[in-house]
Amino acid sequence: MITLNVNIDHIATIRNARGGVEPDPIYAAFIAEQAGATGIVTHLREDRRHIKDRDLYLLKETVQSKLDLEMAANEEIIQIALKVIPDLVTIVPEKRQELTTEGGLDIRKNRENLKKLCYLMHEKGIEVSLFIDPDEMQIEESILVGADMVELHTGTYANAKKEKDIIEQYKSLTEAALFAHNGGLSIAAGHGLNYFNTHLICKIPQIKELSIGHSIISRAAFTGLQVAVKDMLEIIQKNLK
Repeated sequence: MITLNVNIDHIATIRNARGGVEPDPIYAAFIAEQAGATGIVTHLREDRRHIKDRDLYLLKETVQSKLDLEMAANEEIIQIALKVIPDLVTIVPEKRQELTTEGGLDIRKNRENLKKLCYLMHEKGIEVSLFIDPDEMQIEESILVGADMVELHTGTYANAKKEKDIIEQYKSLTEAALFAHNGGLSIAAGHGLNYFNTHLICKIPQIKELSIGHSIISRAAFTGLQVAVKDMLEIIQKNLK
């Protein structure tokens, strides 16, 4: 069974374009849950380009499923997470100039900081997921620092155009998922997944969660958010092994 976690960041992006109060990302989270999402994802960036601190605190009070806070291993954001206590934090690399997350963490390079972060989160009962490329070394490092889960970066797979490249990237994801599963980690996948490429990811039995945002919010502009979430859930359910 694969569950769907909906990222509502870009509802806040639209709100912030006018500096007003609508559309409300808190209401978006409610609609997504009502449509069948089993988790809400939001990324509190250092520059607060979409989700704001107040949004996060309100989401903590209102989300009825699972709240997944994407965040950089930044001291200010770590302290906020320890106050909010989401169900899960997903640690991602973050660059101020990037439009969206560009790749996975280098766990080995940041081993000691991530080990400390895992310890702090676990003390508060918060699970930790690390956003990584489908690479065995990064998976081994994730286990060493004490992560509960890895989220496999599907962006390279999603951006591949040629059939041979799609097959190659898909193979990397399937092998990484099996390796992580055998290492005792829970496995999620996300980045760049949409209504055309998600079906194959659903066929990887070790992957239990999908984190999808941009494509759902994009479709919602034309169909409404409830329909967009249900359309994605239909794809997931049809393609489960």
